[in-house]
Amino acid sequence: MPDIQIGESFVGAGAEAAHINTVLGDREGPVGTAWATSLAMPRAGHIPFVTVLQPGLPVKPMTLFVNKAPIEGDDHATLTWGAAQAGVAAGVADAVAEGVVNPLDANTMLLIAAVWVNPAARDAELVYRNNRTAIRAALLAGRDGTPSVDDMLAARDNPANPFYTPGR
Repeated sequence: MPDIQIGESFVGAGAEAAHINTVLGDREGPVGTAWATSLAMPRAGHIPFVTVLQPGLPVKPMTLFVNKAPIEGDDHATLTWGAAQAGVAAGVADAVAEGVVNPLDANTMLLIAAVWVNPAARDAELVYRNNRTAIRAALLAGRDGTPSVDDMLAARDNPANPFYTPGR
């Protein structure tokens, strides 16, 4: 396994879409340093926290949930700390159960998950499902080193994302 696995995934559409970036690595290396530093130094609107499957039951590898969007009101806070966190926790557990993350490494690795929850999102179940799928896909991409450089180069003349497509 590489020292650090970096993954990305975008799942869903509209306000309930999930966009997740992951950094997975050994707790004794640079990921461990970044994990601890981020947890100890929250910024206004961005409060990293340990992701739990249930209160008192953190997911393994220990996962630091970092919200990309500043919290904008009670509904957004509830979706971020509720549905999105539950989706991330369940998706990490899925990845371990399916061998995307080696269960033997779950106690020695740390995961940083940067998670986008749109302040306009309203459907908690969809936020949950999209984040559960997206975190697993990001971990798979990190493990497999995808996309390939060839795939990236093939798309260079047609960049697009949910917020902008050139020429439209």
